[in-house]
Amino acid sequence: MKRLFALAALLAFALPASARVVEYKQGDAVLQGYISYDESVTGKRPGIVVIHDWMGVTDDTRMRTEMLARLGYVALAADIYGKGVRPKNNEEAQAEAGKFYKDRGLLRARGKAALDFLMSRPEVDPSQVAVMGYCFGGGASLELAMSGAPLKGVVTFHGSLPTATPEDAKNIRGKVLVLHGADDPFVKQADVTAFMDEMRKAGVDWELVQYSGAVHGFTVRRSGNDPSKGMAYNPEADRRSWQAMKDFFAEVFGGKEM
Repeated sequence: MKRLFALAALLAFALPASARVVEYKQGDAVLQGYISYDESVTGKRPGIVVIHDWMGVTDDTRMRTEMLARLGYVALAADIYGKGVRPKNNEEAQAEAGKFYKDRGLLRARGKAALDFLMSRPEVDPSQVAVMGYCFGGGASLELAMSGAPLKGVVTFHGSLPTATPEDAKNIRGKVLVLHGADDPFVKQADVTAFMDEMRKAGVDWELVQYSGAVHGFTVRRSGNDPSKGMAYNPEADRRSWQAMKDFFAEVFGGKEM
């Protein structure tokens, strides 16, 4: 029992001082996200929008915002789908994500609503903001950047790469980091090649890292551990990609790690 209490105390100490559900709007749609930041940090600091995978805002999404808060950032888990829209299985998730793949304008608007909300926070320096996303959220992050949003950086983890309007890449204002599973059967090498060509033509400052043996969803623990299914957690790729993200944000936010 003492060990359990000790573990609980350790976890409580590790969590940011402020981590809570928040609501904001895009038009008439009510969106319900999750914000994390460390209240012991004084002054304004960089803010990062975290966009969920196709399952919506989950415990995984919230965990990532808390991890970013412990690095000194203000992190907002964006809600693309809307308050109360939380898929229960892959079929529902595919249907919900499909609505936004078909309407990239709405996808960008939902991302912008999250960014605007984050930039309005008193803890955030609005000139120092970025976006990152997982799977569906990776594609949503790129769409937000391609809309011309004032982002210092964009990070995608096993994100969807095909975009509806490649010519919009010229609107990207920050640097781009793509963290990709080398054996991802869903986002194929042809998609990767097309993405690189898109970035080159637009003159974007971009970087692509591919992790050997990693398939789709390599940062998501609920993906299981069987790569033959095309989606599986890979602890080495998860660790390495998180470190790559930390180094990238240290660079885009002024040259030193938080």
